[in-house]
Amino acid sequence: MLIEIPNVLDANKLASIRDMLKKVEFIDGKHSAGQAASRVKNNQEMKQGTQQAEFLDHLLMGSLAENADFRSGALPYRVAQPVFARYTQGMLYGDHVDDPIMGSGPEKFRTDVSITVFLNDPDDYDGGELIINTTYGEKAVKLPAGSAVLYPSASVHRVTEITRGERLAAIVWLQSMVRDPGQRELLYQLDQARNQLLTDRPDAPETKQVDRSYVNLVRMWSDI
Repeated sequence: MLIEIPNVLDANKLASIRDMLKKVEFIDGKHSAGQAASRVKNNQEMKQGTQQAEFLDHLLMGSLAENADFRSGALPYRVAQPVFARYTQGMLYGDHVDDPIMGSGPEKFRTDVSITVFLNDPDDYDGGELIINTTYGEKAVKLPAGSAVLYPSASVHRVTEITRGERLAAIVWLQSMVRDPGQRELLYQLDQARNQLLTDRPDAPETKQVDRSYVNLVRMWSDI
């Protein structure tokens, strides 16, 4: 399931992030890639462990946590520190699958959902589409600045070569409370209907029934 979420970041937050990214150090993105992915990865990533990185982490993750579609689609349990990536002319990221386990020691977690947040406008660069292989074929994603896309971490995906300009994006991985992507998709669809019913007919018996069904399915399918 792919979920496109508009306006995760507003104009002020985007301006703050882009201004900060002009001041931070970027390093070769291969350092965070597994053995297979490093062979096809050609980008740069913001160096972690700085005050600027901490500020950006809080700004981005706070915005995601406030977004109802993100919470409903991902059902987040454990979330990795985001990676801020930069692609300039000639850079790309070939076909790869995200690592199944991230972190170290007791902080290890399973990657179920990947999120890409677009940080600059599509007109700022040519190429740079995120191509995700789905059961219905390839899906090309190139969203307005501040928008995000959620997709299963097990999907084969790539970023096409930048032929002009610069592409800025943040990538987040998380372990969901519900491991199975098919179950997450059903829960997301049910939650959309539930929220509409709670808005339109909060006291109707069918609303209460759908609400109970959603809550109990989360309880049944969650593996925490």
